[in-house]
Amino acid sequence: MLFNSLHFAIFLPIVFILYWFVAKGSLKLQNTLLLIASYFFYACWDWRFLFLLVFSTLLDYYTGIKMSEAKNQNNKKFWFWLSIFVNLGFLWIFKYYDFFANSFAYAISNFGFSVNTWTLNVLLPVGISFYTFHGLSYVIDIYNDRIKAEKNFVDYSVFVSFFPLLVAGPIERATHLLQQIKKERTFDYSKAVDGLKQILWGLFKKIVIADQCAEYVNEIFTNSGDYSGSTLLVGALFFAFQIYGDFSGYSDIAIGTARLFGIGLQKNFAFPYFSRDIAEFWRRWHISLSTWFRDYLYIPLGGSQGSMWLKIRNVFIIFLVSGFWHGANLTFIVWGLLHALYIMPSIILNTNRTNLDVVAKGKYFPSIKEILAMFFTFSLTVFAWIFFRAENLMHAWSIISKIFSKSLFLSISYSKDDFVKPLILLIIVFLMIEWYGREQEYAIAKLGLKLPKAVRWGLYYTIVIIIFLFNGKEQQFIYFQF
Repeated sequence: MLFNSLHFAIFLPIVFILYWFVAKGSLKLQNTLLLIASYFFYACWDWRFLFLLVFSTLLDYYTGIKMSEAKNQNNKKFWFWLSIFVNLGFLWIFKYYDFFANSFAYAISNFGFSVNTWTLNVLLPVGISFYTFHGLSYVIDIYNDRIKAEKNFVDYSVFVSFFPLLVAGPIERATHLLQQIKKERTFDYSKAVDGLKQILWGLFKKIVIADQCAEYVNEIFTNSGDYSGSTLLVGALFFAFQIYGDFSGYSDIAIGTARLFGIGLQKNFAFPYFSRDIAEFWRRWHISLSTWFRDYLYIPLGGSQGSMWLKIRNVFIIFLVSGFWHGANLTFIVWGLLHALYIMPSIILNTNRTNLDVVAKGKYFPSIKEILAMFFTFSLTVFAWIFFRAENLMHAWSIISKIFSKSLFLSISYSKDDFVKPLILLIIVFLMIEWYGREQEYAIAKLGLKLPKAVRWGLYYTIVIIIFLFNGKEQQFIYFQF
């Protein structure tokens, strides 16, 4: 069930009405309803994988209790590692086994040996990386005595499988989300309106920006050999906005939807393309994953403590794992390693926490220095995105070779160029709105608040009309494959 589908447009109001009008006043009934709705939402993808979600939930729920009840450290450690190994085992089997099996066969063949590999060739369960990380953070926090085990199975299950974030995040922690699930919730009209506005902006990002860019990106990357360097550069730029509009759009819809039910989710994007360096970019891009790796991997490894060699090692490990988290393909590894190289100067010079505030805060325009810094950072991310989008390393290299060739100076030669210029104009308008709202939780949070009510609502209806004009392609969200 896609957020940008008719099915979800029917599903959400039904759950909302039942939640606030039928289950009103009963926390137990509200949470039970959310759990049923979440399992139904997930089962709409493939009901068979619902059993995997339930099993993962039961595993962490049970091992969490057993850790809390452990009489000694050895017993506690046993249940902890059981949960870790089983969770990561399922993730490895479904997401990485085929990659390693095929890689092993290829490596052996280079030495003249032939080996028959057995591969699973199974569909990747949607959202497995996200709900697995929910469970891992929970058991790690219990093991480190940060939280107590949850005894209410329904409450814990809602934490793991809450439908707005189930398939593509944000990745939540029990210390934040589970505490909200256990508290009484009352309807707040202002929060609901704010949630609807964020859903609206998320849909705009997905349908008007990401899906329109996707049509050109897919054509250009699939047939990259037919196009000049200039056209391939445009394709790379469009992919940068496709993945941002797609993933941050999903996060906006998820956060806005959760707010309709009186639940606040972690902010996942903070206008990353306005970053002045790579360190700032990673504080603003996929925030829930970045902070997860920081808290559960980077800091336990030693973080920024110790020698410069250890700092560099820890940074490379984080970005290597981050790339690998996205999928079993060397292109993701290279993408992660590129970002590790990008961030190295700021780590070595200790300038990685220079740009902590919003760019040009309180100002209409950035300085020339800030413009150049943002342009340079954006250029680096676009270059890395080529590897992220390419089918393999050879494909990425062929695209890069053409971009850095004489054909970069040829005119754009796209067969369907009738909409390229309007799309570029649309992206420019989108960036202007994002710039205007860069100090808010999302771009249109305070759009038109100082204008007369009729004008303000006119702006919202204009966005709705534009979404309907561009709707129809109903493409899946990119991060569903992760």
